[in-house]
Amino acid sequence: MTTVPPTSRIAAAFAKARSQGRKALVLYLTGCDPDFDTSRRLLLAAARAGADVLELGVPWSDPSADGPAIQAAMRRALAAGGGMAKALDLCRAVRADNPDVPVVLFGYANPIFVRGTAKFAAQAKQAGADGALCVDWPPDEDPELAQALDQQGLALVPLIAPTSTPARVKAAAAVAGGFLYYVSLTGITGSQLPDLAATSAGVQQVRELSGGRLPIAVGFGIATPADARAVASFADGVVVGSAAVRVIERAVSAGRDPVPALEIFVRDLRAALG
Repeated sequence: MTTVPPTSRIAAAFAKARSQGRKALVLYLTGCDPDFDTSRRLLLAAARAGADVLELGVPWSDPSADGPAIQAAMRRALAAGGGMAKALDLCRAVRADNPDVPVVLFGYANPIFVRGTAKFAAQAKQAGADGALCVDWPPDEDPELAQALDQQGLALVPLIAPTSTPARVKAAAAVAGGFLYYVSLTGITGSQLPDLAATSAGVQQVRELSGGRLPIAVGFGIATPADARAVASFADGVVVGSAAVRVIERAVSAGRDPVPALEIFVRDLRAALG
């Protein structure tokens, strides 16, 4: 395993994209969908195809911020034995084969709270993760998770919404690491990409409020290479999740190995980013 500090992997990924004159591609996949080994191969294939950062979704039974595609993926993952323990094992397996790609654990508060923030952060570090994104743990309301991650040298990637107040943006940015995740809409994942003028203005406001300390990636609603190209015109990175999960679902439903289809999908997204 590499000895590079975890947060340095995220910074290096965005720096590499900038040096190549493009924006970073952040790809979300639900861990253990449709099963552990296929999920491992999918994550590695996504990195091989050009994903700069991987978001490894931790399966949870009540994914309130997610739309039908990721909800279904989480049900499949849970049926296959997925959960926090398997997500950590999956992260460890990916890190063993790819020492450089940043991995951010993406999940909800309950599995982290039940485990304990200090234990979760320590185990995430041991598994080779670079940071965590917790949908329903606002860092401005409870700093415990941010502090636990920081003690392990891991990044907290906060979600910032169009409805976030300036005070909340500043508070989240102050404890953030890696990058800021700007949600393009006030809704669930998989929804249609909204008016880009408003999203661009929101990203600019966050950039000003955060002092430009971290890159800003935009997610929710980005489904095609054209969507990714449009968002990349004003963001430092684009996040694709539901569309990638649907690629996997279609292949599995047809009885095919989903890895080749996902690899093609990710290559097309990466090509759209320059």
